[in-house]
Amino acid sequence: MRLEWGRVGAAALTREAVDAAVVVDVLSFTTAVSIAVSRGVTVFPYRWRDSGAAAHAMRHGAKLAVGRFEARAASSGAHVSLSPAAMEQIEGVERLVLPSPNGSTLSFELVESGAVVYAASMRNAGAVARMLLPLLADGGSVAMIPAGERWPDGSLRPALEDLWGAGAVIAALAAAGVQSLSPEARAAASAYEQIATAPEQALMAVASGVELVEKGFHDDVVAAARVDVDDVAPRLIDLAFSASS
Repeated sequence: MRLEWGRVGAAALTREAVDAAVVVDVLSFTTAVSIAVSRGVTVFPYRWRDSGAAAHAMRHGAKLAVGRFEARAASSGAHVSLSPAAMEQIEGVERLVLPSPNGSTLSFELVESGAVVYAASMRNAGAVARMLLPLLADGGSVAMIPAGERWPDGSLRPALEDLWGAGAVIAALAAAGVQSLSPEARAAASAYEQIATAPEQALMAVASGVELVEKGFHDDVVAAARVDVDDVAPRLIDLAFSASS
């Protein structure tokens, strides 16, 4: 198992023809995907702020998610957004296009990589680890890709919460006896183990968590900090994440 950050890291690893790639965007794309897929929703990733998103949703007969602030401002409650807390209340949606600047964009770009792509977060770390275990036991290769955030100039801002999310999966694999872990993967597992007893407190303290709380999305951080509550390993098949079989 290898670990590299963001879109550039993903491109570098997938050029080596890895068997599986695991996208981790804890605040909030892969957390939202875990929640939605556990509730039977098929999720189509898409690039953020792209004028083609509406057409992409129409083409796939899916509902297009909006930004958190737009959803909160809507009095009807008819909108679905990237908010994990709101996703926990989703009803009546079977297919959803869920854009985001980091995890969703990365997932969308990985479609052409040839790798099997999974979405992981703290909520479904154990389920993803169980899905990866047979592959690694057979000598397969896995790219763990924490998505990170972006600075205003578009460059990567490593996000500690994504390292923890990746580490939660890797720690579960290590506990199951997997030894073929790169130093970067082992470091991620070690980082997660340091906060495993109090993940909510840790997520509240990181920069991304502080930003969400200050903007009024405290419940999104709480939802993201729930460990192993979703027994799904969302897999990207035909442009959409759905439950692995």
